Amino acid sequence: MVVVIDPQQAGISGNMMVGALVNLGADSESLKEIMEYYGSYFGDINVKIGDINKSGISASFVDVQCSDHQAISYSKLLDILDGISHGKVTPTILKFAKKVFNTLAMAESLVHGVNLDKIHFHEVGAADAVADIIGASYAYYELGLADKKVYGLPPALGGGRIKSKHGNLSVPAPATLEILKNVPAMGGPVNYELTTPTGAALLVNMVDEFCEFYPLITNQKVAYGAGKLDLEFPNILRIVTGSSPIPTDKISILETNLDDVTGEVLGHTVDRLMEEGALDVTIIPTIAKKNRPGHLLRVITKSNMSDVLSEIIIRETGTLGVRTIPYVHRNIVSREIIPVEVDFDGQMKTVRVKVAKIGVEIVNITAEYEDARKVSEEIGIPLKDVIRIINQNANLG
Repeated sequence: MVVVIDPQQAGISGNMMVGALVNLGADSESLKEIMEYYGSYFGDINVKIGDINKSGISASFVDVQCSDHQAISYSKLLDILDGISHGKVTPTILKFAKKVFNTLAMAESLVHGVNLDKIHFHEVGAADAVADIIGASYAYYELGLADKKVYGLPPALGGGRIKSKHGNLSVPAPATLEILKNVPAMGGPVNYELTTPTGAALLVNMVDEFCEFYPLITNQKVAYGAGKLDLEFPNILRIVTGSSPIPTDKISILETNLDDVTGEVLGHTVDRLMEEGALDVTIIPTIAKKNRPGHLLRVITKSNMSDVLSEIIIRETGTLGVRTIPYVHRNIVSREIIPVEVDFDGQMKTVRVKVAKIGVEIVNITAEYEDARKVSEEIGIPLKDVIRIINQNANLG
């Protein structure tokens, strides 16, 4: 199963996330009890969970009512959380919730230029924030979403200005922007705050991969969580669950043009890049400046390896720059290497083949080059014929 969190229409807040997870199937009675239990350590709190209609869309609405909006330091909040226990809130759930709070605190620390131990949560009462984050964390794990591939779409941020402890601030709030660094997002479409820091912190910690459009998915269930504002459009957060026949992963592409590098250096660079973790390296003949013959070096890599591999390219080739195309989505099929027995004119040989599958369906079988080459040398059959025989006769039954 894959999950898509879609805040494109009306953004995301803590209570919207909890509402969407309730609508997806999380137990509302347990959630209410847990949210009030943890929130009561920080203030007077009451949680109401029910159904509501937002501009024609039926959604779940989580109303967290708190009369005590006191500020609390980040360190004190963690100390209190560590002293609370609940039978349904496992250490894993609590660890995730604390990670969300850390995201909030780090953003505030960077925005205001102070150390973490000086950070206070001003804009929402501690009880509200704890209820939303603990509730969302519990529902996230109760539904098993932590074990699924979770995609995130660009959140709508809103616009205008909001009142804060630091005066009137433009929307999105500085902390929200800090949390959403390197995440695609959209302004508008109204002069209200649509994405809150709490909602943004939950989003970035739940999502495995952000994309601008819906990934390939067979929709099985759609859930809606409502926000408090009544807008001219449905003020809802949408979560879609379903299956994806072809999984995707997130990669980056590195490129540079080379017109003064020898073949020996190019070959060595390819070896170095593959040794250091590149997924694939390609050298493409091209025409460079002043009609000089050159090469385009292209590297496919996991995004977290981009800086390391870019430095290798620069050091090995002397190029003055490496272009990075970040967060490219790659459709992939599951692959495994399987040993098989193949009959070569009465001679049985064990060779490995690469088997590609979509779900349980085998879509391609390819002979492993080194095994095919070894068989070709042993029995004196041309390599191209060995590969053809393996591909046609590999028995996976």
